[in-house]
Amino acid sequence: MNDGGHDEHEGHGHGHPDEHDPASHGREPLSGVDAGELHRTVDELAAALHAYVETAVGVRAEFGAREADEDPRVLALEGRVGTLNAQLYDLLHARLGLHADLTGMTWDDGDTDVDVPVEPGDHDTFHLGFVVELPPTVSDLTLDAVIDLVDDGGAQIAHTLTERGYVVGEWGAGRGAPVLLDDEDDEGDEEDL
Repeated sequence: MNDGGHDEHEGHGHGHPDEHDPASHGREPLSGVDAGELHRTVDELAAALHAYVETAVGVRAEFGAREADEDPRVLALEGRVGTLNAQLYDLLHARLGLHADLTGMTWDDGDTDVDVPVEPGDHDTFHLGFVVELPPTVSDLTLDAVIDLVDDGGAQIAHTLTERGYVVGEWGAGRGAPVLLDDEDDEGDEEDL
């Protein structure tokens, strides 16, 4: 997020006519909002997450971890969860003017002191994820072409980070499952800088 009022979300063009409705995006308090559609989407998302857990447990009982990560049933439910997350984001944005960050992950490490200064060589991993689908009309687009675009974007980000003085030891682009950035994973689309 930036200090400019979530400008990174502007212009995404989610196709909702009331996306930037003056009432929902205004400075005045907003009352009388019917939260029914929001709750229904949360219920659908919860059901999809429960289905994912049940399916993942079943698939994992049949296959190893790597195969389970790539199982079509697991991937389909991950896509469904991603779609519902996007739908909830769009609804919160359209109805309330919020730019809800509900899909980030934060680990609460009780041993971590937020006031501890960082040291040279400290590192962490960062991830971007996309749920991409083909348009409903016939086109020459393919999902296979998406990985090239993601890979190009990764190369640009790595280059920008390096130009700003960061050390990017490795990065990767993957499809269907997160790229594992460790010495034992030689099968991903990882690229070392």
